[in-house]
This record gives sequence, structure tokens and C-alpha cells, in this order.
Amino acid sequence: MAEKIRVMLSEEEVDAKIQQIGEQISKDYAGKQVHLVCVLKGGSFFMCELAKRITVPVSLDFMSVSSYGSETKSSGVVKIVKDLDEPLKGKDVIVIEDIVDSGRTLSYLMEMLKDRGPASLRLCTLLDKPDRRVVDVHVDYTGFQIPDEFVVGYGLDYDQKYRNLPYIGVVELD
Repeated sequence: MAEKIRVMLSEEEVDAKIQQIGEQISKDYAGKQVHLVCVLKGGSFFMCELAKRITVPVSLDFMSVSSYGSETKSSGVVKIVKDLDEPLKGKDVIVIEDIVDSGRTLSYLMEMLKDRGPASLRLCTLLDKPDRRVVDVHVDYTGFQIPDEFVVGYGLDYDQKYRNLPYIGVVELD
């Protein structure tokens, strides 16, 4: 099967939205330090660009959680591949995700992180696909709401390909 990629959101649109989210986070956390937790691998591109646009002090950590494998639909099975390096106790934490789809992974992750005692815990996603939601997840900062199409680019992949695209594209399988 060959894939074609159709542009959904241009590099310029994505960049402008990340700037807007960075400004909002900087305003919301004025006078504080924010601890960004990146959900790997997809969230890495978004988190790096977002962190550059946040004006309050920022610290970073990473975790890897999987529910896809090489498929285009979530398996529903959540697996922690890499846990955080630092404790969250007393920190103002924002979980950075590339996309919120079914909500299963994020619901599980947010509950687990809440139990670690952060001062606050919020969720930020570049993309939100509400039509696919099966578990309710509160998203505090959303870049774009998108339709139920399989997207790649800006960190999102299809079978580990296309993460490096500077825009959000739709995978069209032949």
C-alpha cells in the first residue's frame, strides 16, 4: 500500500497557533515556573516549539506511552514505555501531547500523573479529534480541532514515517 499526504494545516498556520498557545500559557503562569511533560515521540516537535514561545521559566521531562503500534487506529491498550525522570510533587505541570484521539491514553495518563502530587496539572495538545472520543478528557490548551482523518507531520507518524513534515498532513492510502 502506498501513501499520499495531503496538507491539512500549513507550517505557517501551525507556527501561528503555537505562538498563540505559548502566549496564553505565559499569561496563565505569570510569576511561576511551568514543568512541561512531553508524551513521546509525537509530542516532541510541538513541545520544543512551544517551550521556545513560553516566557516564564520552563523545565522539561519526557515519557513514552503507546496505544497505536503500526496501526492507524488506537488499540485501546496503554503501555508506559518510558516513565518520567523527575518527581512531579508540587510542580505546575502541563502535559504536552501531539493529538487527543479516543482519549483512552490521555485519561489513563492524567489520572496516573495526578496521583504523583503536582501543584497543578493541565493538558495541552496540538490537535484534538473530538469525533473519535470514547473517554472524556479535559483539554486546557488546544491548537486545532480536526476531523476524523489520520494525520501526520509535526511529530505525528504513520508507522514511524512522516514525523519530520513541517505541516499537518492527512494520510491517504492507495
